[in-house]
Amino acid sequence: MNIQQFQYVLAVAENRHFETAAEKCFVTQSTLSTMISKLEEELGIRIFDRKKKPVEMTAEGLLLIERLKIINNEIEKLQELAGEIKGDVKGNLRMAVLPTIAPFLLPLFLQNFAARFPNLNIVVEEHTTAEIIRRIKSRELDMGIISIPITEPDLVEHKLYDEPFVFYNASSSGNSQVAVKKLDMSNLCLLEEGHCMRTQIIKLCDLHKKRIHHNLNFEYKAGSIDSLLRFVKVNKATTLLPYLATIGMSQTEMSHISQFADPVPMRSIGIVVHRHFVKKKILDILKKDIAERVIPILPESKSKGKKLNPV
Repeated sequence: MNIQQFQYVLAVAENRHFETAAEKCFVTQSTLSTMISKLEEELGIRIFDRKKKPVEMTAEGLLLIERLKIINNEIEKLQELAGEIKGDVKGNLRMAVLPTIAPFLLPLFLQNFAARFPNLNIVVEEHTTAEIIRRIKSRELDMGIISIPITEPDLVEHKLYDEPFVFYNASSSGNSQVAVKKLDMSNLCLLEEGHCMRTQIIKLCDLHKKRIHHNLNFEYKAGSIDSLLRFVKVNKATTLLPYLATIGMSQTEMSHISQFADPVPMRSIGIVVHRHFVKKKILDILKKDIAERVIPILPESKSKGKKLNPV
């Protein structure tokens, strides 16, 4: 068996068609089909059911293809490591960022970072923490930017910064400082289930121990911070926002924001990679770029604050 056979199998699995897969691999259909047949004979397992249209994977084939994806990713990483050793940074960098981080962090560094590596194809996605962890473990992703710490032995965390939260009250002007224990919970709006920031805030405010009496006769669980903030403004409600979400706000919007008194609630943001991650040069430059652009705009903290652990 050889690497070329692995790539042919993955091409058919992706396209579900031998002719299309052959075109994408720049070989004839007969060559591709013959190479796959030889691999099936060597393994003693039929990977594809050629009688079905489109082509289907057998149950055994599905298991083999999952392993071949991992092997193919590792081969790509080996080639990229060799290139990095020689000082030639190219290939692919697959990154995922939490939806509560991406809109506010990515504009600060991504364009300049990408410009430093013109031969590097950077793909950025938004996913939940659980999905990012799963994809890094399966080697579908190279790295994720999430709230840390997490308890995953196969992953390595690299802390970037601590981000404080602020309180947004659309029905009144903000105060200089507000205490977490004295927050008005009568009209608090949060993100929908599945966002770790929602769980963090629930724990922070002990909302699981309290019964909230909403002034509204309906509850809205937003899917993004942008939609959450729009809803809060229209309905004169309240919410908690990560500090970077306030960058670029208008003077009117800022007038509704209150800083928290010590201990300030905050979350730690970091880059998470697999323990076998090889693009060390890229990682070091990325960490430096983000720190240089984010830390100067964060408020100085007089205390260590109260960190919110992700879930």
